[in-house]
Amino acid sequence: MPWSEWIRTVEVEPSLYAADFAHLGEQVDILLRTGARIFHFDIGDGHFVPPVTIGPVVLQSISEQIHKMEGVIDCHLMTETPEKHFEAVAAAGGDSVTVHIEACEDLPAVVHAAREQELHVGMAFKPETSPAHAAQTALSAGVDTVLCMSIEPGYSGQDFMPEAFERIRTVRAMLPRHIPVQVDGGIGAENIRYVHEAGATLLVAGSAIFSREDLPRAYRRLVQALA
Repeated sequence: MPWSEWIRTVEVEPSLYAADFAHLGEQVDILLRTGARIFHFDIGDGHFVPPVTIGPVVLQSISEQIHKMEGVIDCHLMTETPEKHFEAVAAAGGDSVTVHIEACEDLPAVVHAAREQELHVGMAFKPETSPAHAAQTALSAGVDTVLCMSIEPGYSGQDFMPEAFERIRTVRAMLPRHIPVQVDGGIGAENIRYVHEAGATLLVAGSAIFSREDLPRAYRRLVQALA
């Protein structure tokens, strides 16, 4: 199924890195029943980004649950040599992988490797990377999505970088409409509408959902802010 069929105009993606792992399955179930469809799953290797985050074992524990409710899992690989993880991610139930332009010497080859595992593939870029260069590289490599980081990748709970708005607008203007722009980092009810208006249709939210006691209310607040 292509990304165009996953996105209902605009999607709020709960970022599972910010979840309570003692209650991960329960929280996923609550959000699925509230209306979440796409879940963001961060994999960090301790090299490309400082923290070692979650991996395929955790992914496998929730993938069937998400797929049974017609949800999908979007895996953000904050790793060096991300292609080494594709087989394990696919086997664990991942639906899409997003790799960093800064970690890929040969992005077209990495994209091909992801497609061999029947994964959709996106390209992410850090705040210091030129958005014009990112857009041009994404087009030449044939990715499905482009992720504009609005924080430095690695840690949940960082504040949104206001300069990201212009980077989002630049990327959106340079890409064809069938390639969605995703934004990750510091998104909350106070800025989600402006991020969408800048051109993003995939909006990753971690702390804005999981730091609240009432997960359904937190998720709905973000959706309502987009209306």
